[in-house]
Amino acid sequence: MLIKRPFDLTDNDVTDYALYQRRRDFLKTLGGIALIGASGFPLSATAKSAFSTDEEQTPFDDITTYNNFYEFGTDKSDPARYASMMKTSPWSVTVGGECAKPGKLALEDILKPHSKEERIYRLRCVEGWSMVIPWLGFPLADLLKRFEPTSKAKYVSFETLVDPKQMPGQARNVLDWPYAEGLRMDEAMHPLSFMATGLYGKDLLNQNGAPLRLVVPWKYGFKSIKSIVKISFVEEQPDTSWGRSAPGEYGFYSNVNPEVDHPRWSQRRERRIGEFRKRETLMFNGYAEQVASLYSGMDLRKNY
Repeated sequence: MLIKRPFDLTDNDVTDYALYQRRRDFLKTLGGIALIGASGFPLSATAKSAFSTDEEQTPFDDITTYNNFYEFGTDKSDPARYASMMKTSPWSVTVGGECAKPGKLALEDILKPHSKEERIYRLRCVEGWSMVIPWLGFPLADLLKRFEPTSKAKYVSFETLVDPKQMPGQARNVLDWPYAEGLRMDEAMHPLSFMATGLYGKDLLNQNGAPLRLVVPWKYGFKSIKSIVKISFVEEQPDTSWGRSAPGEYGFYSNVNPEVDHPRWSQRRERRIGEFRKRETLMFNGYAEQVASLYSGMDLRKNY
């Protein structure tokens, strides 16, 4: 599906894929020169992460104009149309719950200790479409460890900004705001779990979850919560927005599983954005080798 580029983007705002690829190859040959990204901390371009896929990446235009972000509207083009209303500077994140070092940190203080790296991940939406996205960011575990979660922290929950003036979709009761998601602690601490701050060599655009979003590539995309303002370490499994809205359709785990259909459609195949034919959906979105052990002994039909 082709969607027009939003009116607030110009050609200068878009990184052409071929140009981006040439830039990456050039930087590799320099042996790891560190650049300074727009967010103000080092962008290392030495090599692709070992966690990255070699699949063809989805074009920047599609990634930034075909989005689910109900805080801005329910149409795929609404986030690109309205997300410029959201102010991402200044930005802060409140961290609390079962941890030794709770606090409220400015975005700059969150980012400062972390080296930025690129992870090229598959993204599989529960609706049956998919992308391949070159994210920039750092491992989620590196962030969470800074707050020293206690032994009581069995889960970690996340919340998105609530401000209907900046996020006009929140004026409608599509979901119970704030948008909330959660992970089991071992999922959150897994090396694949990623805190994204950019994509295609640029800082995140608002419609993609600026300035800070979660990326959990083996789960359906709605688990990768956007525009995070709150992180809590908790002892009990936290409620999630889609779990409250439709518990029979959106389980807490929401792992990509072609054997477990959505109640209203099959999950066996997916439409990669930019491709005509559908392709087979892979168990755990192709990351089974890395994450299947997290669910050893679990009934994945019951714990969907």
